[in-house]
Amino acid sequence: MVMTKRGLVLGATAVVLTTVAVTGAGMRLSQSQAFFQESPKELIDEVWQIIDRTYLDGTYNKNDWRSVRSEYLDRSYADEKEAYKAIREMLEKLGDPYTRFMDPSEFKNMQIDTSGELSGVGIQITKDEKTKQLVVVSPIEDTPAFKAGILAQDIIVKIDGKSTEGMELEDAVNMIRGKVGTKVTLTIQRKSQNTDYTLTRSKIEIHPVRSHIETSPVGKVGYIRLNQFSAQAGQEMRDTITKLESQGVQGYILDLRSNPGGLLYSSVEIARMWIDDGVIVSTVDRKGVVERQRANNRALTDKPLVVLVDGGSASASEILSGALQDHHRAELVGTKTFGKGLVQSVRSLGDGSGLAVTIAKYLTPNGRDINKEGIPPDIEVTLTEDDRKALQQDRNKIGTFADPQFAKAFEVLKPEIANYQKSPGNQATTTK
Repeated sequence: MVMTKRGLVLGATAVVLTTVAVTGAGMRLSQSQAFFQESPKELIDEVWQIIDRTYLDGTYNKNDWRSVRSEYLDRSYADEKEAYKAIREMLEKLGDPYTRFMDPSEFKNMQIDTSGELSGVGIQITKDEKTKQLVVVSPIEDTPAFKAGILAQDIIVKIDGKSTEGMELEDAVNMIRGKVGTKVTLTIQRKSQNTDYTLTRSKIEIHPVRSHIETSPVGKVGYIRLNQFSAQAGQEMRDTITKLESQGVQGYILDLRSNPGGLLYSSVEIARMWIDDGVIVSTVDRKGVVERQRANNRALTDKPLVVLVDGGSASASEILSGALQDHHRAELVGTKTFGKGLVQSVRSLGDGSGLAVTIAKYLTPNGRDINKEGIPPDIEVTLTEDDRKALQQDRNKIGTFADPQFAKAFEVLKPEIANYQKSPGNQATTTK
């Protein structure tokens, strides 16, 4: 998850397994830190007040929230650690894995510093609400986890031989994190088969946008892979589209596979580059207040577009792909997306700890609520295990005709390019 300029978060997972620098004034410790350490109840009440004012579910998961406050403030706490434990216990009553408390160390490690280097194994994980298992949302491209072959939807059953059954998400993170050059072994369950992956922690650079041109019988096809919706993603996407337009591409394939999300404003910014008019996304709070983000008549291209999605395409990826699908701007090829339609606000608390709170849900332009449902592709193409292994062993094949989902996307794109070239005013752009 990443904090936006407005404090709004879109991400399929609570944790990115990296050690990162913390940026932004909101991360500084409050001047009242000592006061909170001396009076842990003040911190508990601060958390309670934030939930009371902003949490999406006004029933608080059918809990009497005022009674909950009395219950936890009537207790005695020897130190902040006891208060932290009580806060986590209190938040569990909400039954929401995305609303969570982070102690100061966890809060610092939680933020992705998209402008610098990260260190870790390069996976994003969540805790499944029903099974309570630790699930991989997606591996980050060019990281130890990606290169080793860990996939979205893999289940982590052991960490260095220790069972993850009943393990808290943060405890798992603390076990997986470590110094660059050290190793950690993850036991992964996939289709009832367990496999050990020994990963060497390393520094990781995340480049949100990558692109190349594929030459085809109908002209040049611009392939754009977007790995995450970071603060830099919008500008990189703008630069990429502008460059590809200048090179005479006839259509685009946008790859959102294994993109776990990121910044809300980044997803809107990028959607505006493809959609000229209309609603992009609506956010709804617990009072039913609807805020709509719209296109601004500044699309960079109207050329044909196909989008690649899979089970690792989550949240901000679903905002973009859902908007493109609803506006019939693009067809989606691949498999159903992750299904995370909630928005979090990340707040710094008085002692330097942090709180992520689900404050809204989002809807696609046609009013679809995709939370826990995902977005179905227009054309379903599932990669076999052999396909996945081949692409991960030779990453240069991703986004080429050796990539089965890309190949299908091109099949879909080809007639659309032909029709576009026949349209009045577009003949001059045809590549001979």
